[in-house]
Amino acid sequence: MLETPTGEAEATAQAGTGPAGFWTLQKAEALHGLPFNDLIHRAHAVHRRHFDPNAIQLSRLLSIKTGGCPEDCGYCSQSARYDTGVKATRLMALEEVVAAARRAKAEGATRFCMGAAWRSPKPRDLARVAAMVEAVKALGLETCATLGMLTGEEAGALRAAGLDYYNHNVDTSPGFYGEIISTRTLEDRLATLANAREAGLKLCCGGIVGLGETLDDRLAMLVLLANLDPAPESVPLNLWNEVAGVPVAARAERPDAIAFARLVAVARIMMPQSVLRLSAGRQYMSDEAQALCFFAGANSLFLGETLLTTRNASEERDAALFARLGLTAMPAGEGVDADA
Repeated sequence: MLETPTGEAEATAQAGTGPAGFWTLQKAEALHGLPFNDLIHRAHAVHRRHFDPNAIQLSRLLSIKTGGCPEDCGYCSQSARYDTGVKATRLMALEEVVAAARRAKAEGATRFCMGAAWRSPKPRDLARVAAMVEAVKALGLETCATLGMLTGEEAGALRAAGLDYYNHNVDTSPGFYGEIISTRTLEDRLATLANAREAGLKLCCGGIVGLGETLDDRLAMLVLLANLDPAPESVPLNLWNEVAGVPVAARAERPDAIAFARLVAVARIMMPQSVLRLSAGRQYMSDEAQALCFFAGANSLFLGETLLTTRNASEERDAALFARLGLTAMPAGEGVDADA
């Protein structure tokens, strides 16, 4: 019989704190198994306790070095192992990155995220990225980067340059991880997260749903994230974004809107102080599906019609949706309790 998600679990979710290792798969299953209205109501109550329920954190993502990655992540258009039509490029020039960051700020983004398709950065490349971080930070934007695996020294250099967040996703559950990646272990990913945290960086860490995993895999991924000490400040929830030529395409299937809203709600209860981002795959979601996810606790998204190499919702559609729902941009410095 499933545990009842009340008592200690409910108090932990409301308070936003709990002991490391508190969450279990059984507790996550119990939450997920609630009647839909009860689950969404509880998630929204937790969300409202910790955030302004009508504010959305807006980020912009730029691929500063595209394609040619040696990893074999089975979902990724940028792997050199698959014929996806993505051409490998060199690292962008500093001036191009700064110009893109200026445009992002003018369009309402408060955070600028820079992604490079590397297994790990080379010293000469890290120095160039650090210069980009410093220049973007000088524009008054929060900074985020995703560059592959980092040592403690590399993470420290990025923090010294002004980096605020490091993105390094766990991708999926520990049990399903080996089905989609063989060139980098989950332990490698966790080591990079620990190095980033030790250097004083905030974490942006989430995963992908719809790769052929089970419901328990999705919940186990949330358990892994929620039990990080502390939980990531930002948690991107990615829907499978169709990429031709990758192994996952043969078995991938995105969850429907209700199933995804349930997952968002469980994530909100388990990680009450984390910003939850509707990330890749949002172009497949209806306005109604997005609105339901916002009510369930999602409060971040990427602006712009391209995410690295895949499509995203258009800026015009986002602006119209925000106007319909009365949503506004979250000021920089997320995570302040609204107690609204």
